[in-house]
Amino acid sequence: MSRQMQDATHWQVQEAKQRFSELIRRTLDEGPQVVTRHGEEVVVVVSADEYRKSQKEVPDFAEFLLSGPRFDDLDLDRSRELPREIDFGE
Repeated sequence: MSRQMQDATHWQVQEAKQRFSELIRRTLDEGPQVVTRHGEEVVVVVSADEYRKSQKEVPDFAEFLLSGPRFDDLDLDRSRELPREIDFGE
């Protein structure tokens, strides 16, 4: 499929290799570029800045849990009263 017939952000592997400088330029100017192999999307080329941003957005799971509300003041003591008697009508 020729470049004109494809989406402007999609590149076949062979074409991406032959026109690598243009691939980089378009990535910087237009955003992420998708490289396909046999019609299947296999990689996405993104700018270094965009890559760094995406890495910062993934919070550490332990930090996420620890950032939640504190439950130190929550009263979790159980009542010491016995349960009520239930008549099952025997």
